[in-house]
Amino acid sequence: MPVRREPPKFRLVTVRRKSWTSARLVRVTLGGPEQAGFEVAEPAASVRLLLPSDGPGGELVVPAWNGNEFLLPDGRRPVIRTLTPLAPAGGADDELDVEVVVHDGGAVSTWAVAAEEGAPAAVSGPGRGYMVDTEAPAYLLAGDETALPALGQVQAALPAGLPVQAHVEVADEAAVLPRPGIAWHVRSPGAAPGDALVAAVTEAAAGAVGGTRYWVAGEAAAVQRIRRHLFQELDVPRAHTSIRGYWKHGRTGSPEG
Repeated sequence: MPVRREPPKFRLVTVRRKSWTSARLVRVTLGGPEQAGFEVAEPAASVRLLLPSDGPGGELVVPAWNGNEFLLPDGRRPVIRTLTPLAPAGGADDELDVEVVVHDGGAVSTWAVAAEEGAPAAVSGPGRGYMVDTEAPAYLLAGDETALPALGQVQAALPAGLPVQAHVEVADEAAVLPRPGIAWHVRSPGAAPGDALVAAVTEAAAGAVGGTRYWVAGEAAAVQRIRRHLFQELDVPRAHTSIRGYWKHGRTGSPEG
């Protein structure tokens, strides 16, 4: 088995505070001495969040890298999730914020709701983010609730005056936020996750100017449909796109699974 490069080490942190961004999105501030000096240079970067394996209130055990994956001393896989790092509201040097979509059955969702001040966790990263093309004639951004933190960062990093369309699918009206420049699409009852987003991007891309850059993230099957449409139907150059699946519908612990 080929050996993979070891990810950045885990930095031990604790929960310092929580706040609700929406009825379905909770923001958790993590901090600690080991977090001091942590820098994120690009928007839409990522961090690995390590949680106690036995649920909220359990002991945090830092896993070891075996050349291919992280494993706990007893051989189990640890609870690790990938999230978008956000700058803390207070701007403290030793803090980092993450936002979590609240849903049934997810390990990180359960932890985010239940974790109290002082609860342990660990952070590894950051992973590479997105390089904004300041020479692009226009941008089209699209995502679901899981992509909101990253999409917001890309949106904020774009040059002033650049034509931008931003589309976000949410599960219900309670998840809509008062953020300017975003078209919100509430999923219809019984519709598959991503259906509304696919329709919105298909319509918006049909009228997009040549050279438009596309940043898309969300449910894996939905973004794959968008990818096929852009590449096969519209002949959009791959170099003009950043399309990532953040989760899979139906998988245990997914935002909608």
